[in-house]
Amino acid sequence: MQVEFFGVPRERAGVSELELQADTLGQMLNALAAKVPSLGPFIGGEGRDLRLHSSFIASLNGDRFVSDPGTPLGQNDRVLILSADAGG
Repeated sequence: MQVEFFGVPRERAGVSELELQADTLGQMLNALAAKVPSLGPFIGGEGRDLRLHSSFIASLNGDRFVSDPGTPLGQNDRVLILSADAGG
């Protein structure tokens, strides 16, 4: 799946997008924290309950915002990570 960053998350990540393998949002966040350590402080929780810090939000395919670590993700999905205040 593609993970794309906008605003502050892009500045913190140092990249505009990357590709990750994960079956759920929680797995994606775990992989993201491992691959981009500068985002680690913005990913909290334990085990399978990893979540984004409240200053960031995730959008699945630009259709809906997601926060449940159990949200299923597919190989062709695109997760957008942006600042929580970017939505207006």
